[in-house]
Amino acid sequence: MKALILASRQRYERYMPDNEFVKNTEKIYIPFNQTEDEIIKAAEAAGALDAEVIFADAIGRVGRALISLMPNLKLIQSEGVGYNGIDVAAAKERGIFVCNNKGVNADSVAEQTILLMLGLLRRVVVFDGRVREGLQIQTKEEMMLGGIRELSECTVGLIGFGDIAKAVALKLKSFGCRVVYFTRHPLSAADEAYYGANYVPLDELLHGADIVSLHLPVTESTVNIVNADFIGKMKKTAYLINTARGELVDNLAVCSALTEGRIAGAGFDCVAPEPTLRDNPLLNLPKSAADKVIFSPHVGGITERSFIVAHKRIWENAQAVIIGKRPQNIVS
Repeated sequence: MKALILASRQRYERYMPDNEFVKNTEKIYIPFNQTEDEIIKAAEAAGALDAEVIFADAIGRVGRALISLMPNLKLIQSEGVGYNGIDVAAAKERGIFVCNNKGVNADSVAEQTILLMLGLLRRVVVFDGRVREGLQIQTKEEMMLGGIRELSECTVGLIGFGDIAKAVALKLKSFGCRVVYFTRHPLSAADEAYYGANYVPLDELLHGADIVSLHLPVTESTVNIVNADFIGKMKKTAYLINTARGELVDNLAVCSALTEGRIAGAGFDCVAPEPTLRDNPLLNLPKSAADKVIFSPHVGGITERSFIVAHKRIWENAQAVIIGKRPQNIVS
């Protein structure tokens, strides 16, 4: 088998399973952060257009033009959960499987989600800075009067209820907070009892939640779902969490809300566009608003355990299609 790998060579080599199928595969690595024309030229030069499999970075792009030039292609496999950069329609027309790594990093991202919730409630970044400035006792005195909310006091609203949101709900059980969720297909009463979460309509969730956490894929209907109207339905004391995809958020609408005090704060593990550069409006808030925001560099799902499991799965899928079996987690 020949595999075109549009991702980090170092990462693939680190997490590559040690078995004969993998060893016997011809692997051609091409950086994914290029235009489609550049990728096609590099693939042609490397003799990769006859590959049977493409492994793609979760935020990489595999377009129609590349797919059309690969006559032997049987599988396009996302390294992660995301696959919105893959032209699924073009692959489907050719009978090519497109698969992702559904649920592989659910626990990891759930931990990051709760980390951001706690970090905002406890003002971790601001308080760290004040202690470093020698203002420990002054800050302590201020907060004894100003108050710190516990997570157990909060209603947490999860928008979307896939693998990650379910993992968040299970972990929140131990904190004792109320959890509500919105999704197009509500769970059964038994499943709601298991996860400790209750379905509510979206508007009710926004009106009532102290923490609104996003767990949606990027689709035409979800891009910029967090806009001025969405934020206008949230409580002024509520926090927004995004560990899903940056494209769900209208950055300017969130900047305005933070600056004008229409929400209490926000925690982001992902910000669009990625890479997040210094000129992004969310990184240029006035200090009063900037202190209400916590960022992490889209690391929620990239724990070592997640990568070990993910790479085991993607190579199993490749082997399956080569021997004529159906792969797992088909999204096409």
